[in-house]
Amino acid sequence: MKKRMHIILSAFLILLLAVVSSACGTQDTNADAGEQKSEKKELYSVGPLAGKRVALVMQLNLGTFSAQYISGVKEEVGRFGGQVTVFAADGDLGRMTANLDAAINQKFDAILIDHGTPAALQNGIKKAVSQNIPVVVFDADVKVPGVTVLQQGDKEMATSVLEKLAKDNGGKANIVKIWVAGFAPMERRQVAYKEFLKNNLGIKEVAAFGSATANTALDTQAQMEAVLKKYPNKGDITAVFAAWDEFAKGATRAIEQAGRTEIKVYGIDMSDEDLQMIQNPKGPWVASAAVDPKDIGRVQVRYAYQKLHGDKTPDSVELKSVLVTREELPAEKVTTDTLNKHIKDWGSSQQGIADWMKK
Repeated sequence: MKKRMHIILSAFLILLLAVVSSACGTQDTNADAGEQKSEKKELYSVGPLAGKRVALVMQLNLGTFSAQYISGVKEEVGRFGGQVTVFAADGDLGRMTANLDAAINQKFDAILIDHGTPAALQNGIKKAVSQNIPVVVFDADVKVPGVTVLQQGDKEMATSVLEKLAKDNGGKANIVKIWVAGFAPMERRQVAYKEFLKNNLGIKEVAAFGSATANTALDTQAQMEAVLKKYPNKGDITAVFAAWDEFAKGATRAIEQAGRTEIKVYGIDMSDEDLQMIQNPKGPWVASAAVDPKDIGRVQVRYAYQKLHGDKTPDSVELKSVLVTREELPAEKVTTDTLNKHIKDWGSSQQGIADWMKK
């Protein structure tokens, strides 16, 4: 009898363990399925487009703006299930040409281009198109049939921030312009700048400089320090118009170190580092016009995948910019990821999302 009870008890324990094991196994499986479902929800419905290799060919990979732009590219390619390889030329256009050739020869599925000049890019882009490699360009003034070119609305950005400068100073100011030739977006910003001076006779340019180097912000700081020594008196300089955020950073640091914070800085472009400087209540940088750098990368990728999908894409796309001013920002720290809580239209671009990409 005892033996029989022992057998029954053993069988019951074995059955109980099996049930518990089974329940645990089911719980793990459901958890995995939930995680997979959550992950899948964040992917586009790409099907055969998954696993594509995308080359990002850059003239410069400099500063936090470029870092966040690259982040946007990688994030969006990842949503399609692809991989990104970055080819940075450190400002060397000859190297950029070679990098573009390398991307073509390595048979990347799509090529994204960031800045550059027609002379450096045109032949390589034509070669890529002839091999049916989709190409989407950002801020380079190239015109090749079948290639989509993105730009930020540079004239609009320059005009909006310059109008803010004029308004803040009652239409009268002595300003320093920091700008450099040889970049398509800079050239467009310069057109807006000339038109602004023509229409605002109370705004006078007292100095102008600028160069794009491996240490642009640091070099700008040194150049701005020299300008401040040349114009040492309060009122000699009212404001700085910086046509690139690397210029704005250098000018801001020079003004702070010289104790000349009555001089205000008005910039173009935006990054997390820039936001911290603008939010400083005692700092000179008070406004910047910009497109979310991550959005730029995301939109560029979407058009590349439209091309891979066989969609017809436009020759040119203009990205909508916003003006970010200190008075619109809260006291607590803001990043480009949280800026949309305070600045309408920031970081929420739906440009380039085709119907087939939507769930």
